[in-house]
This record gives sequence, structure tokens and C-alpha cells, in this order.
Amino acid sequence: MGSSSYLHLARPLAPAQISSSTISTTAPVSVTIQPQALFSILDHASRRPADQERVIGTLLGVRSEDGTEVEIRNCYAVPHTETQEQVEVDMDYQKSMLQLHLRASPKEVLVGWYATSDELNTFSALIQNFYSQQGEGTWPHPAVHLTVSTVAGKDVEAHTYISAPIGVTPERAADSCLFVPVPHEIKYNDAEKSGLELIASAKDVENRSQPLLTDIEVLEKAVEQVLDMLERVSVYVSNVLDEEAEPSAALGQFLMNTLSLAPKVEAEDIERDFNNHVQDVLLVSYLANTIRTQIDLSNRLATGVLTMGDKPAVDGEGGKGGHEGGGGGRGGRGGYRGDRSGAGQRGQREQ
Repeated sequence: MGSSSYLHLARPLAPAQISSSTISTTAPVSVTIQPQALFSILDHASRRPADQERVIGTLLGVRSEDGTEVEIRNCYAVPHTETQEQVEVDMDYQKSMLQLHLRASPKEVLVGWYATSDELNTFSALIQNFYSQQGEGTWPHPAVHLTVSTVAGKDVEAHTYISAPIGVTPERAADSCLFVPVPHEIKYNDAEKSGLELIASAKDVENRSQPLLTDIEVLEKAVEQVLDMLERVSVYVSNVLDEEAEPSAALGQFLMNTLSLAPKVEAEDIERDFNNHVQDVLLVSYLANTIRTQIDLSNRLATGVLTMGDKPAVDGEGGKGGHEGGGGGRGGRGGYRGDRSGAGQRGQREQ
């Protein structure tokens, strides 16, 4: 074989725990993304100028003590201009916004930056090195780079990266880096799931709008989903018993554990408790409406008393104006002010 030259690339090491015996670890960084951060990024992308291909911004969140787990909770846009030859980022705006966000949310820290494009180029390396620097960057932790594709008509795809310096000289290493993909996950709780499902249901509507559901409609929809899942499980179990589907020991154990958590209560007792709960809810709703009506009636009565009490004061002011209108030297001006009460006319006749 002929002689060949090789360039060795090392995977970035995750920060180790601070202890008496510090041991480096190569555990990969795992990233968790909250839905509100993604919505902010998509909103920023939808408001970009028509001639701008991508937009960038800063990612905020929390980081575990060893730095191997990062949770992205918030983000904000950073103005920038990008051409074929150069890229310009408003650093002063970035520093000011970072200080304001950290003051409003002291538990959050700078974790990286995002871009609404899957492309990784030299400009991406420059911005990545800026967010990874000491002092105002994420050092000694690696900066997380989140890319979100916002191409119209295609599904939204997200990717997360960390970087390692690369280059034969320190000057060259400052302008370039190696992006290493890291696993990520989008997590949301039950409340956020309901909102996301409501937003997703608007994609099939022509005007892209969806009215909010009432509590009864939400309960009805939840019961229908439970019934549908029970039907699917029942069909699967029947197919396994009839040897029409391949059995799964893990799935069977999961179903057994799930069913064991259900309370052993008769159907009549569940129906009675449900009816009692509905009656309690209706009673609370009736009391709330009664209190609201009483407050509104009290406000109307108080407004009426104040209105009735102001009428004598208005008449007294008019009479005073008419009396002034009867004066000799200022009869013309006083007579005009007194026309509203009638006394001004008498003042003009006497004059």
C-alpha cells in the first residue's frame, strides 16, 4: 500500500463531575426540547423577510450537573444578515437580550443557538464558536446547535449537534469546527398535549382555525379515545388467542400491569359516583352564577344611586350661572351661561 496521510478527529468529551479524582467521560449529550421553544422558532421563521433564507436565535434552558443532559425551554431571535461572502450578527442585541432573559428566569442558562435550515456551512461554524467561547458563551460545556427545517409543504424536522474544534493551526480552528449529531427528544405534558392536538386538528380545516372545546366536549372526546384504545386491545388479544397474531411477552406483561392498577369497583358504583360528581359540579356552577348575578345587580344599584344623587348638584350649578348672568357689566356673558337654567333670560329682560 502507498503512504497516506490521515487527519484524526476526536469526539468532544462531555464535562466530567468535579470531584477529587476527575475522570473524563465520553457520554453523549442528550437534548430535550420543549414545544414552546419550537413554536417560537417556527413563528420567527414565518416572520422572516422574503429574501432571507434562514434566521437564527439563542437557546435557553437548564443543564444537568455533569452537563450530559440539556433541556431547551425558551429561545429568542437574534438579528443577522448573511450573504455569500460574510455573515453579520448583532452581538450587542444578543448580550442585552440574554441579560434580560436571565434576569426574568434566573434558573435558565445559555445552552446554544438555533437556525431554520439543515445546512451546516462555514458561517455555522463561526456562530457555533461564538456561542461556545469563554465568558459570554457556554464554555466549559458544549454549545447545542438546533436546526429546524421550515420548508413549506414538508414536515418539520429537527436535529441537534455539538461541536469539536478542527484545524491544523489555532487560527484555522477558530473559523471551523466539526458538528457531531446528538440524540434529542421532544417532550410535553398532558396540558400541552391537549393544546397540540387542538392545533393539529386545524390542519384539515380550510380557514386553518379551530374553536375551543367546552368541558363536556373534551370529556366526550377523552371517553371516545379510551373506548377506541380498549377496542384495539380487545381485537389484539382476540387475534392472539385465535393464533392470528404473533404473541408478545413484553406487551402481555405491560397489559397485565396496566389492568392490575384499575380499581376493582362495580359498574353501578362507578355510575353512582359519577352522577354525584356531576351534581356537585352543577351545584358549584349554579352558586357561581348566582354570585355573579348578585355582584352585577349590586353594581347596577350603586351606579343608579350615584346618578340620582348627582342631579340636584347639576341644578344648583345652573342656578348659580343664571344669577351671575343678571349682573350689569357682564350681563352678556352671564346671560349666555344662564340660558341653560332659564334664569339668564330674566336677567337679560331686566337689563
